[in-house]
Amino acid sequence: MNLRTEPPPTAATPPRVSGQAWSVLFASTLAFLVCFVVWMMFGVLGVPLREELKLNSTEFGLLTSTPVLTGAIMRLPLGAWTDRYGGRIVMTILLVVCAVPVYIVSYASQLWQFLFIGLFLGCVGASFAVGTPYVARFFPPQKRGFAMGFFGAGTAGAAVNLFVTPTLQSLYGWRFVPRIYAVALLVTAAIFWFASARDPGAGKSNGSLLDSFKVLADPRVWRLCQYYSITFGGFTALSLWIPQYLKAEYGMSLVMASAFAAGFSLPGSVLRAVGGLLADKLGAHNVTWWGLWVAWICLFILSYPATDFVIHTIDGTATLHISMPLAGFVALTFVLGAVFAFGMASTFKYVADDFPSNMGVVTGIVGLAGGLGGFLLPILFGALLDLLKIRSSCFMLLYGVVWVSLILLYVSEVKRTPILGDRAV
Repeated sequence: MNLRTEPPPTAATPPRVSGQAWSVLFASTLAFLVCFVVWMMFGVLGVPLREELKLNSTEFGLLTSTPVLTGAIMRLPLGAWTDRYGGRIVMTILLVVCAVPVYIVSYASQLWQFLFIGLFLGCVGASFAVGTPYVARFFPPQKRGFAMGFFGAGTAGAAVNLFVTPTLQSLYGWRFVPRIYAVALLVTAAIFWFASARDPGAGKSNGSLLDSFKVLADPRVWRLCQYYSITFGGFTALSLWIPQYLKAEYGMSLVMASAFAAGFSLPGSVLRAVGGLLADKLGAHNVTWWGLWVAWICLFILSYPATDFVIHTIDGTATLHISMPLAGFVALTFVLGAVFAFGMASTFKYVADDFPSNMGVVTGIVGLAGGLGGFLLPILFGALLDLLKIRSSCFMLLYGVVWVSLILLYVSEVKRTPILGDRAV
């Protein structure tokens, strides 16, 4: 009689992912997607509100970015609470509580009211710091880049917002939109609770809550903050800014401008899973470095304003007109959104590899940096537009930020580590 025995597992054997892990991943991604739709809704609602409230460009930037501020600030405490109490509990409470200020938005009528309520509404943006460590703890290290990238694809909510919000607004008026989104948050909370599971990492951190923040003294954390402030911050800011840019630059309707703006938001969301896979295969450093170079090229081209050159020739004068056609704009922003997605995913591959026992706190502080970038950039876009009167000045600013980021990345990592190495930190 021959006995068959299974070969022992080896290092080359791919790790098995449980069905429960997939359920948690899908439920968390759905929750994050709905949160992102709500978080970004002022990017579309702000356009009719700008006309109704007679806002200048700086005030418009402040209106759209105010929710981003609290979404950034709350990422740090929510990340720490996720390490202590678990992602299932924290995410569910967040969805239920945030439904209240979202509904109240429908009763606002003055700028200060929108700004005040927006501070509370913005807490939905902190859901990223809850879901990222929660999802990662259900997957083996070799699969965490993909898992966190897949979860991060919930930023597709920015693209969903660009399709759904203007449609609802045109059919039922803008006050209907926050009411339906409040109901969506409550329904999502119920789905998430029943589809998720107890966080296996909850309560395992040693020491007090204050002790968990000691990891912030590690300089590697602040390098990751710098990477994420341009990839996620730039993505968030442009998702808010591009609809009104297209409306003003190309004379589109709000619905059409929002649809074209999805050419930037959609790849910047969906391709995060691809970025996570690339970070697993090629290393987080390689994806971050080369992604920023592609972004630098795209932003350089987008920065150039429409220009007329008068050339003096021997036969008189000749005029040369240079401008960005709509097709070129959509193509370049598509590529820009894709490389920003790769950079967002590679940043959190760094986090999972280097800080496995403090993922909640580190995710919180890195997410805070990205959120602050998303808050400040639209305000700066508006201020530059008011000052320079050049619409492409928003891309000029991002071009400069990416340039500085590449220099810092070179000094801190490339100069010390071969670019084709597996790791740089």
